[in-house]
Amino acid sequence: MIRVKLPTHLRRLARVDGEVELDIDGEVSMSSVLDALESQYPVLRGTIRDQHTGERRAFVRYFACERDLSREPPDTPLPKQVMVGEEPLLIVGAMAGG
Repeated sequence: MIRVKLPTHLRRLARVDGEVELDIDGEVSMSSVLDALESQYPVLRGTIRDQHTGERRAFVRYFACERDLSREPPDTPLPKQVMVGEEPLLIVGAMAGG
């Protein structure tokens, strides 16, 4: 079971409270987690990554186990603690402004 914490605006969009739990068979990577998340919550398609290129949106970041995973290749395996459900994968909306 993979645990995913979404930013407030995406939780509202997907109509979920708290963490999202996903069952993923096989390799657990950012790509497989996002595929499962968008499959379970189709309304999130295009909000975290571009629908056509699959690239992460500019103001979205990924964190797990106190590490920024945002620039890792999408098929890089996630940390073991995330794979076994000990730690959540955090999807965070970056802040910008002046």
